[in-house]
Amino acid sequence: MKVLISGASVGGPVLAYWLRRHGHDVTVVERAPAPRKGGQAIDIRGAALTVAERMGVLEEIKKLRTTMRGMSMVDTQGNELMRDEQATLSGGAFDSPDVEIMRDDLNGILMAASDATYLYGDSIATLAEDGEVTFEGGGSGRYDYVIGADGLHSNVRRLAFGDESQFLHHLGTYLSIYTAPNFLGLDHWQTWFNEGQAGGALFSDRDTSEMRVNLGFRSDVIDYDYRDIEQQKRLIQEHCTGVYEAPRLLEAMWKSDDFYFDSMAQVKMEHWCKGRVALVGDAGYCASPLSGQGTSLAIVGAYVLAQELVADRATAFERYEERMRPFVTANQALALENPGQGAAPESVQRAAGSISLD
Repeated sequence: MKVLISGASVGGPVLAYWLRRHGHDVTVVERAPAPRKGGQAIDIRGAALTVAERMGVLEEIKKLRTTMRGMSMVDTQGNELMRDEQATLSGGAFDSPDVEIMRDDLNGILMAASDATYLYGDSIATLAEDGEVTFEGGGSGRYDYVIGADGLHSNVRRLAFGDESQFLHHLGTYLSIYTAPNFLGLDHWQTWFNEGQAGGALFSDRDTSEMRVNLGFRSDVIDYDYRDIEQQKRLIQEHCTGVYEAPRLLEAMWKSDDFYFDSMAQVKMEHWCKGRVALVGDAGYCASPLSGQGTSLAIVGAYVLAQELVADRATAFERYEERMRPFVTANQALALENPGQGAAPESVQRAAGSISLD
């Protein structure tokens, strides 16, 4: 098979790995000019750990896992309201089998393993039913399959299924993430804070000279350009001026070069496949960061799709949707189970393993 994958974050490289392992020709096109740096601390749980083990990358992932000592919650003045040295809000209990890792660390591991051709700084411009693709950079090609692993605002989904407004369901929150100098001296520690409709978290792990900053706010749907970084920074500036350490955090935000901003939203679709096109991960079934399962959904979805394409192309898409639908439903429900506090640990573990990989 000749396969084009749009998106080089998590699902794209995993799918590329499994297809290349079976000898198929795989190209991954990525709009960003280079591998993206920065990003959240993300979790790998349940079935996704099994996929990573089968890829031979689990031990490498574990070597780069976060090693937090704990977390605290503070008020606007920095007074500690609570402390926990057994778990964190982002990664859960320290004695859990789950693995928390920084997004850019995981991306580097998966890309190195994938053995695919990566085309950076380009994107799909047109997509025909016969698999003929033209690129924004001017090239073209014909593919047996085109896979959208290109996130919440998927370009492939737009081209094949229509405008994203049909599929996105806003969950009432906007979130940013960026890297800043660690002026608070955090050492393998997370600090969380909340003030009115805004809040965030700060955490520093391996490189204690820097910290990752989460700032977000609750709001109804806002009309903004998801590619306009300056506009997004202005939204954070407008809504987060009253939070803990706001002046220094906002100053660092304007200097950051890895700023990311988006809404907490879910993608819900009746079908993820159409003709020669299939969607993987956030593009087809984003559960939102509130679920803690977006990364695992992408890893497992890519693995299942590859399994089915290799087994029988005639039934691959039907079987992919049949196997993944209950898993997606269970994990999307986590984001809605306990608004503002997160799903119960037993719910997370039950959802994480609610699929057979064989």
